[in-house]
Amino acid sequence: MAASIGRAAAGLLTRLQTSAPTIRTLSSSPSNSSSQNIPSCLWKLGRLNHVAIAVPDLEKAQSLYKDVLGAQVSKTVALPEHGVYTVFVELGNTKLELLHPLGEKSPIASFLQKNKTGGMHHICIEVDDIKAAMTELKKKKIRILSEEPKIGAHGKPVIFLHPKDCHGVLVELEQA
Repeated sequence: MAASIGRAAAGLLTRLQTSAPTIRTLSSSPSNSSSQNIPSCLWKLGRLNHVAIAVPDLEKAQSLYKDVLGAQVSKTVALPEHGVYTVFVELGNTKLELLHPLGEKSPIASFLQKNKTGGMHHICIEVDDIKAAMTELKKKKIRILSEEPKIGAHGKPVIFLHPKDCHGVLVELEQA
């Protein structure tokens, strides 16, 4: 019995060795065109930091996430430089940012004039080097909505990319 199991195991091992796929590695030689198409960046994208939602009634929105859905909700913070009040809703793997206008010239006020019930305003993605990202994105003809980064709601430098250059999405990049 042991001898027949041994022969069966040896036969199986022989079949695995002969049917194992061959692994090929890509060459880094100049003739390999696929490696020439890989862009080299001096910066890289990180995780999704938050999705921002413009809301016409900040207290009702806070209540929805805290009292109805049971999320951890931050206190309201005014950001006069950005013309908004912000509240963050913790989701574990990311956050929601609730935005409400701070003054009539707020970009959120104009957004809410067009979208009376509110809606998604932007996404925020972390980057490891915001200055390098700005330099490279400008070279690639991506419009940045400010000449220099501003300090965002998390106390870190942020920039916004023009939605027309990002398939209709306002993208915020935040220094990680």
